[in-house]
Formats: sequence, C-alpha cells, structure tokens
Amino acid sequence: MTVEYKVVNPATGAVEKKFPTASDAEVTAAVGRAAGAFGNWSTTPLAERTAAIHRVADIYAERTAELAAIITREMGKTTAEAVDEVEYSVDIYRYYADQAATLLADEPLDASSGGNAFIRKAPIGPLLGIMPWNYPYYQVARFAGPNLIAGNTILLKHAPQCPESALAMEAIFHEAGVPADAYINLFTTNEQSAEVIADPRVRGVSVTGSERAGTAVASLAGKHLKKVVLELGGSDPFIVLDTDQLPQVVKDAVGARMENTGQACNAAKRFIVAEPLYSEFVDLFAAEMAKLTIGDPTDPDTSYGPLSSEAAATGLMAQVQDAIDKGATVHTGGRRIDGPGAFIEPTVLTDVTPQMRAYREELFGPVAVIYKVSDAEEALTLANDTPFGLGGAVYHSDPEVALDIANRLDTGMVWINEPEGGGPELPFGGTKRSGVGRELGPYGIDEFVNRKLIHAPAGE
Repeated sequence: MTVEYKVVNPATGAVEKKFPTASDAEVTAAVGRAAGAFGNWSTTPLAERTAAIHRVADIYAERTAELAAIITREMGKTTAEAVDEVEYSVDIYRYYADQAATLLADEPLDASSGGNAFIRKAPIGPLLGIMPWNYPYYQVARFAGPNLIAGNTILLKHAPQCPESALAMEAIFHEAGVPADAYINLFTTNEQSAEVIADPRVRGVSVTGSERAGTAVASLAGKHLKKVVLELGGSDPFIVLDTDQLPQVVKDAVGARMENTGQACNAAKRFIVAEPLYSEFVDLFAAEMAKLTIGDPTDPDTSYGPLSSEAAATGLMAQVQDAIDKGATVHTGGRRIDGPGAFIEPTVLTDVTPQMRAYREELFGPVAVIYKVSDAEEALTLANDTPFGLGGAVYHSDPEVALDIANRLDTGMVWINEPEGGGPELPFGGTKRSGVGRELGPYGIDEFVNRKLIHAPAGE
C-alpha cells in the first residue's frame, strides 16, 4: 500500500510539504543500524544516557515556538495547545532523566532458600514505535524518553501527516547526544512496518493509535513472539451525580471534551448525568459549546482549530448524521463550517440509543453525547457498556460514594471531582479495547526491560 508522507494544513487544505517514503533497502539497513548500535548504547553509563535526554528537554524548551508551529501546520492544533504539548514533552523527558537511577535500580528480594537475590532491569534491544498524529511530540516523548534511558534503541514510524515534526525530533535526539543509529526515523509503508516487526532483531513494538492499527500490530507481534504495548481508543465517561457547583462542573466537562478539538483518546466523550441535574447540565453545556470560536489555529482568539484532516471531518460527520437520522436531538452544532479546512461546529447530542453509531463508536472530534440516569447503578451500567476502558471522571459531593463508583468503573484511570488530567509521574493506559500495557510513571520505563533475576549464595 502506498503511503504519502506530507504536510496537509487542515486549516486550509493546502499541501505544504512532501517527503519520500523509505525504500525496502533503507528500511532493512535501518534495522541493522539500530541492532548494531544496541551494544554500545545499552552499555553506555546511565549518567551519560540521562544527560542526553536532559539535553533533549533543553533543546525542546529552547525551540518551543518553532516546534509548536510545525504541529499546528501538520494537524491543526491551536498555537496555545501546541506550546502546551511541547512543554509537557519537556516535563516527560526531565522526569525520566531525573528519576532514572531510582526507577532502574536493582530490586532486592527475600529468597526462601537464602542467599542474595535481586531483580536487575536490563534493556532488551531495538524497539519499533508506531505513533499517531494527534499529539506528535508527547506520544514520542512517553515512548522514546524512557526506553532510550533504559538502554534500548529506537526505530520510530510516525503518522504520515507528521513528517516534519518526526524529522525535527530525530534531529534533536542526535544533536543532544543520542547516537544516530540509536534513534532512527522511518517513513515506512504498512507492509514495510510489518517486515520490521517480523525481524528477529526487533524485540518489541509500541503502538498508539486506532483499534484497527492495534489489532493488526498485535496480531503480527504475537505471531513473532514480540512484546507489545498498545495505547488505543477511548470513549471515556464523565459521570455527574451530585454537586452544588454545576456551572463549574460544566466548564470542566466542556474543557475535557474539547481539548485538542476533541481529538484525544482520553478526552471525556460520554456525559452521564443524574436526572435532577440533567436538564440544567444540558442547557449550560450546550451554551458553553456554542460560545467557542472555531477558526485559524494560529489566531490567539481561536478556541479550537480544525480536525486533523478532511477524512477525519468526513468520518465524524457521518457518525453525527447517523445519530440525527435515527432520532438523536441536536442542542447545538451538528454541521460542517463553510469554507476551506476541516472544521466542524461544536456539537451536543442527547437521546442517543444503542442503535446509533455514536453509542458504541469513539467520537474523535468536537461532539459530545449526554445521557440521563436515575442513580449511580444506572450510571455505572451505562459507563461500562462500551468496548473501551481507558479513563473516566466521577463527580460526587460524597468522597466515599465517588470512590466506590471509581472502583467499579472498568477503566485504567479514574479522576474524582476533576476532569481527566495527567503528569509524567502518573501511569497512562486502559483495559478492554483501549489497549494493553502502561506508559508514563514508573510503569512506563518497565514495559521493555528484562527483569532479570540474579541469585547468589550467602556471602557471595
């Protein structure tokens, strides 16, 4: 299958840059280079590896505006959100560089047979990362940062619409002191990526993307006995059962839905509201959504920019229209915005039923669905009635009730009385069709290491 690596500005539809896809020979050579570099990089002192990643963070910080402008052109993120993403990436690199000695330290064990037993964390070899377009820098930071520090080498296949940021990151790693063969950018086709996964020299694969991509990669990885981490889609519930601060809760809800123009796997997408609060919540939510200004992502007065591509906008509108045709109520939005670019009005739907695509499918864009429930049990049943299990939020004035609901949500992450957030130190990942494995925090650096048991008799 032909893959075009090109920058198509989603705000204008204009093709701004094109980049050649790698040849088969170039891909084969890249795998060989990464495998050849592993011996030296994995035995480079940890202090030197962390120093290189500290320098990566410093360069990102120095070039924040330049890096932010690239992803605004590539996928339409507003300048403010693009800057935030670069800054968050800096935090991730610094977290792992600062904490590496602790996170990778030997773990002593009590051995029933006596003697000295411990777990030593060792790198496993070259890794392939397949990254998405919605957070071009952040997604790479949480994969490449900890794994380079652990001593693995990296082959990085970015999304075809993010070639300029992919090359910028590769250049920064090399400038910072990561050897050229320890981090290699690849502009591959899907078939070439499959060959990389099959290569016995590649020891693991990390994918952030769609269910389709995750299923395909997991199948290949399993066939070739490769460790895999999958960070896939989400349809996160935002449960509101009891509050005396509804206007603020609604502001939290709108912010949680509209981050990155709604194009985040862990964005709140299904708002599940107790009946006494429901009508006011819907009115306030629709009013807040209607206030948002959608337009040029470089304009500081713009709230949210375009979707990432024309295909993304067309696909989302098909889901919305399916719901409308089958009886959903539109409280605001529901239409494309006239003119060039992949713009959709912020949209609020109610009366969505299981017969509609919007009930089961992830809505990746500025569309919110609000449901009415009678009590906590109904809220939990609805919240868990999804193939996804990434994250969720619970609002309740009683902390014990909120914690009980959080315990029973079938998700990898839950936030109580606050919208979903995060930090470099907090693990990220889900259950069910949202994927397997964790990134960020102490668990993120453990996914692709060999936890090697070492045991010696007492006194040795």
